[in-house]
Amino acid sequence: MTRRETLTREKVLHAAMALVDEDGLDGLSMRRLATVLDVHAMSLYNHVSNKADLLDGIAEHAFNQVELPDPELAWPEQVRAVALSMHHVFSRHPAVPVALATDQANPTSARALKPFDRLVGALYQAGFDDRRASQALGAVTGLIFGSLLLSTAGLTGEPGSHAGEPDTSGYLRRIDAAQLPNLSRLLQQRALGGRSPQEDFQRALDMLIQGLVAEADQT
Repeated sequence: MTRRETLTREKVLHAAMALVDEDGLDGLSMRRLATVLDVHAMSLYNHVSNKADLLDGIAEHAFNQVELPDPELAWPEQVRAVALSMHHVFSRHPAVPVALATDQANPTSARALKPFDRLVGALYQAGFDDRRASQALGAVTGLIFGSLLLSTAGLTGEPGSHAGEPDTSGYLRRIDAAQLPNLSRLLQQRALGGRSPQEDFQRALDMLIQGLVAEADQT
């Protein structure tokens, strides 16, 4: 008789992450997770308190993948490095930003919040006071998560990946170019390709950091 492996919180979170990566948040339930792990659903509660705790754990797992920069780097490079790493990690786990934005996940552990702590530290290093550091942090994180969320809305994503459609041609046909000429033109150009969402994000981040540098020079 094959001995069943001991269930741990790490194994539960790993399986849950795989589920939401494949099927999104709607594909995650305690019952389905138990089936994947080949255990009784009640046994999951020995490792997670409820679904909210499960989603917090998934988010924490994603944040733990963010690479933290060398603190000896110049502050703009620290901001750039953290932001790029966060965007890269959450691009691989797109359900996590949705969980965070909809308040289904709200991890508060030091492990999860370390990337934000390093961002704030870099902004203090730039000379921002508390108010300006808070505003700058909001701008950086807003760009990161806004970019990730908009990529699922057909405005910034890869052609062919909108809302599960095989391509974006149907989505584009539903836009009336006569009433929305500017948006139609932009989306048509995006559909032709040429740049990836990651490249667009990096360019937007560079523009934001240029603004932060200019703001810091005035402090």
